[in-house]
Amino acid sequence: MEQDPTRRRDAPPSDQRRSRRNSQAQANKAQCHPPRQKPQQACLDLIDTNDPVKAWEYAVLVTNTPYPLEAIGQLYRDRADCENGFDELKNQWGWGGYTTQDIERCNLSAQAVALVYNWWSWYMRLANPKARLEAITSRPLLLAAVGRLTEHAGQKRLLISITHTAVDQVKALISNVREGLQHIRATAPQLPPGNRWRALIGYIAAKILAAKASCHDHGNALPALLSG
Repeated sequence: MEQDPTRRRDAPPSDQRRSRRNSQAQANKAQCHPPRQKPQQACLDLIDTNDPVKAWEYAVLVTNTPYPLEAIGQLYRDRADCENGFDELKNQWGWGGYTTQDIERCNLSAQAVALVYNWWSWYMRLANPKARLEAITSRPLLLAAVGRLTEHAGQKRLLISITHTAVDQVKALISNVREGLQHIRATAPQLPPGNRWRALIGYIAAKILAAKASCHDHGNALPALLSG
């Protein structure tokens, strides 16, 4: 009898046993070595949360000074103002180091930075004698303007077009600068340029002291931080 060629022949017993062993081995391998999952990003729990928490920090100061309680806070603020000057020189004015190994060039660069910082600091105290303004905010505030110098009938006039959004604040600062320059021009026109600078510095210092006196006029003058 002829066999149907389309009919599948049964596999030999040896092949069937081999196939079962392979299937069992694959199942055991899958159990011993599960498929790897993609690594998840590590989660770091921050201590600072947005939940409202009432926390207090305490500091103990032992002193025998007869100053009132308000004076202690003023002494701390004066000390912080001294530290802010060095912080601005290092982080906002480029006093953070130089790549050259030439000591003369380093000295020249450091002196130039200190000179420009000194000029700008006095200029800002003339504009705002009540408080110091950091360079990171004061430079964009007062340098975002376009000036045009005009001369007519022997007089020079500087027209300034302000491009900053805080127009009113910039106008008030520039008005204080103009007032100081007009005061020096009216009171010391015969002085040489060097003495005019000294007179301007004295005018700025007087404005700063007057602003501090008006802010701390509580009957008892608050002490200033002494420097040795």
